[in-house]
Amino acid sequence: MSGLPQNLDPNVLVGCATADDAGVYKIDDDRALVQTLDFFTPIVDDPYLFGQIAAANSLSDVYAMGGRPITAMAIAGMPTELLSNDEIAEIFRGGADMVKLANCSLVGGHTIKNPEPIYGLSVTGIVHPDKFLANAHAKEGDVLLLTKPLGTGIISTALKKDACTDELNQASITAMITLNTAGADLGEQDIVNACTDVTGFGLLGHLREIADGSKLTAVIETKNIPAISDAVYDLIDAGFIPGGSKKNLENVTPYVTFAHSVSSASQLLMADAQTSGGLLLSVSPSNVPAVVKILEAHNSLCVAEIGSIVKRQNSSIICQ
Repeated sequence: MSGLPQNLDPNVLVGCATADDAGVYKIDDDRALVQTLDFFTPIVDDPYLFGQIAAANSLSDVYAMGGRPITAMAIAGMPTELLSNDEIAEIFRGGADMVKLANCSLVGGHTIKNPEPIYGLSVTGIVHPDKFLANAHAKEGDVLLLTKPLGTGIISTALKKDACTDELNQASITAMITLNTAGADLGEQDIVNACTDVTGFGLLGHLREIADGSKLTAVIETKNIPAISDAVYDLIDAGFIPGGSKKNLENVTPYVTFAHSVSSASQLLMADAQTSGGLLLSVSPSNVPAVVKILEAHNSLCVAEIGSIVKRQNSSIICQ
């Protein structure tokens, strides 16, 4: 959308010219709106769970901008010949429960008939116009932190082929329905330089947006990358790799320098397309203790220090 005609309204603080998670529009000196929209087809069989995951994924983009969600509207396309009214209602109930958990108000929505189910939310949040988080504000010397382990795409692929244990599937579900609520506090405290959430482009794809947007290079310590379980690597070795994750790696590889020690399985994990993934934060070293304290207070699934930001090199990302 970056090539579309733009209305040069000075109150648009973040628009579609950049690869940020949401738009930001200044209302006055103390308030700005954060606006986002996301939806997708089911990645789980349970309709209630699908609603939860889709809603958490949509809400995450507001948190990734440092905002607090205030209202949400449901977006859905449903095949009424394939799903019963009760099943459709369960999807909406799962989403509504997640919106309520975020202290956000569900204020309406729109539904059409569609050959396959799609569901998501349009979410509006609020943020201070001087404190919103963006993905192009990283600083040289920053530490990179990740708040959820990787592997949901790989696990979902294995689950479709009955090659995933119940324990591993539940760990993946827990990750996907965990809200990134810490983002709002981090924005208000103004202690993070850059932020995004790790979703469809995988860790490497979204990290490239931070590096290129900031005109710097990200250095990743591959050994510090958290996986949902070591069993994820076994699934990769067995070939349970989503087509989207393979495409992610193919697309990002020209911009990444991989050390010889970085295995192909590690490369695929870092490119794995995530659903409702964690926050990827670029933080000044002096602010790391305060950021970690907030993340722990919000029960983040992990607080992994995965690398740093350095002066621009020949590659956007260096994995060592």
